[in-house]
Amino acid sequence: MKNFNKRKWLLIAGLLLGLIRPGIAQSNVFVKVSAENPRYLELSDGKAYIPVGINICWPRFVSSEDSVIMKMEHYLTKLGENGGNFTRVWLSAPMFEVEHKKAGEYDEVIARRIDKILEIAGKYNIKVKFCLENFRDLTNRPAMFAGSVPFDKPIYYTGNGGPLSTMDEYFTSQKGKDLFLKRVDFFAKRYKDHPGVFGWELWNEINAVKVSDRKIILDWTKAMLPELKKRFPNHLAMQSLGSFDTEQAKGLYHDYSVIPDNEIAQVHRYLDQGGALPVTRGAVDVLAYDAVSTLRGFGEIKPVILSEVGAVEPHHAGPSLLYPKDTEGMMLHDYLFAAFFAGAAGPGQSWHWDYYIDKHDLWYHLARFNKAIEGIDPGKEAFEPFEVRHGELTIYGLKGKKHVLVWFRDKANTWQSELNEGLKPQTIKGKSFKLPFEVKVKNASVYNPWEDTGQTLKLKNNQVNLPEFKRSGVIKLTVK
Repeated sequence: MKNFNKRKWLLIAGLLLGLIRPGIAQSNVFVKVSAENPRYLELSDGKAYIPVGINICWPRFVSSEDSVIMKMEHYLTKLGENGGNFTRVWLSAPMFEVEHKKAGEYDEVIARRIDKILEIAGKYNIKVKFCLENFRDLTNRPAMFAGSVPFDKPIYYTGNGGPLSTMDEYFTSQKGKDLFLKRVDFFAKRYKDHPGVFGWELWNEINAVKVSDRKIILDWTKAMLPELKKRFPNHLAMQSLGSFDTEQAKGLYHDYSVIPDNEIAQVHRYLDQGGALPVTRGAVDVLAYDAVSTLRGFGEIKPVILSEVGAVEPHHAGPSLLYPKDTEGMMLHDYLFAAFFAGAAGPGQSWHWDYYIDKHDLWYHLARFNKAIEGIDPGKEAFEPFEVRHGELTIYGLKGKKHVLVWFRDKANTWQSELNEGLKPQTIKGKSFKLPFEVKVKNASVYNPWEDTGQTLKLKNNQVNLPEFKRSGVIKLTVK
């Protein structure tokens, strides 16, 4: 008893009286855009923050309170134990939907379930991005496939006693806007100053909603982002669009990415043999790299995140049938590294947390990514992406003030060769390339993320001689 000080007694009293909610860390450290380099993120204490994680938006095929929490705890534990510090949760998924009985009425029991998710995430210093809504129509838009979530909101429809007759009315009328902001206010009252929250996303893939004119949702987004920031001044505010798989989507992504109040330019892209753009049907590293590069090319100096990436059956008919074959996670590896080496503020954030990542226990790829970039502060480095032309290798690099990072990839090893044709990755020997700029190197090393091994490397006249490898590897150069 002698060791208890006044602060500890106040903490215990606060917990007992309900004044301090469980899961809220006592250190108010939030994620924000880097002051030094707004292409990247940092914590409010000045430390670098690279969001390493995946989408864990809801637990599939569960119903009871206990099973929801147990499944989410399983995912978050796996994420945290492998160095993950970020995830995304849909507040509109049935198990987290506080507004499920009547428009504008909120379920405190469900809210406490969200509290619990933040509490579990807090044990591993995982920041959570909350997506506020996902519905596309008021009625008759069920889940796309088993284990997915509904895409309608019948309690809002006038035919069910709700206040709205169309989606246009939801987005354009004051009544509809007030309904959305009332929902935001409910969460703001609860989580406004919660350091476990990464940020708030207005909508999942808002361009998929049923409206008469696309300008309606663009105008709504421009109006709601500052309202979001007003209510959550310590958290990031953002919007999301559907998979970048058509030429028309490029213009759409431009219009949303350049909104000043949209603090992160997010992009979704999937390997999809039904995609109109050829890049969405080709190599995974190329489709991920291209998505980030395109958004960076819009000219807005802000963080870009590949915030949904994965593989689907044609036209998003369901999870890809490649997943059962990809037991080593070659696609996940490419999601992670390609996005970051394109200049994103973090690695690609995979979808299909259950059908793919947890099924094959691929969480270790997050730890391998962290190890490959250990000690790197992207904001201070002011990284600039570069590519090196090579006939047999794809070579992506990041040139910084103190470090140069290079990710090299065997072009012959693709999802077509390894997963469709069953060709195992070959051992690559005797390959080299030359850096496209002069650099004085203090230390050089190469990391093999497939074997979790590293070794020193020697350069001569900017020529890099690679050791034997399969699939890929990462070079780290410390420059003078």
